[in-house]
Amino acid sequence: MQPSRLRPIILRLEAMIEDQTDDIQIRRFEVDGVERAQVKYDHNRDVFILNDHSVDVEAQEFDNIDFVAIEIFELTQPVLPEED
Repeated sequence: MQPSRLRPIILRLEAMIEDQTDDIQIRRFEVDGVERAQVKYDHNRDVFILNDHSVDVEAQEFDNIDFVAIEIFELTQPVLPEED
């Protein structure tokens, strides 16, 4: 069985919650050196704010660590070449 690929994402998100050095914690999620998403954790509001760099829409807010982890997981999947 392969190890979970969600676990590293959840560990990074949990680290954001635990880090009290700033009111807003920021992490970037990349694939092959290309930033796919930026996540902010707002300690005052207890929410994650996800900016998806693949689309031009407003940031999404999540109050559930599992939901934001799934979104990040989907955004950080390798891009498959298009079939002709």
